[in-house]
Amino acid sequence: MLRWTCITLMAVAAATMATLAQQSGAQPAQPGQPHAHGKLTAEQEKCLKACVDCAKECEACLDHCLALTAQGKAEHVRTVKTCNDCGDICAVAAQIIARNGALQAEICEGCARACDVCAKECEKFAQDPMMKKCAEECKRCAQACREMIKHAGHHDHEKK
Repeated sequence: MLRWTCITLMAVAAATMATLAQQSGAQPAQPGQPHAHGKLTAEQEKCLKACVDCAKECEACLDHCLALTAQGKAEHVRTVKTCNDCGDICAVAAQIIARNGALQAEICEGCARACDVCAKECEKFAQDPMMKKCAEECKRCAQACREMIKHAGHHDHEKK
């Protein structure tokens, strides 16, 4: 499972680097305006980076929580599950944003909610530096997702 996630994160990082390299020197599209082919807005770029960073942090926290459960600390079973799910969701969100996918608003809504849940679970163990860091990264990712959706105007279809 951890190996698959590492492969996924490497693919996300490669897609991110390719997207950013492609955009060098180009001005990002303005909020509410159509994107030029292959161009991401500043909000999308920020969200993509936050998703990659959060996926990485969730993986590290997952590994940490697995070690704690192996030591008999059953209270970490829930954080094992939330970090695992949240990391996967963040990785998928990053992939969809990197390709400027049609469902990025929907995946980012789900990503923000998953990050909220994961942060809440990890905050229960705020005295643990690893879990505190994971909660903080999840909060940053959730905020970046919400900002990206807000600036992109993806909710226009919901008003109809």
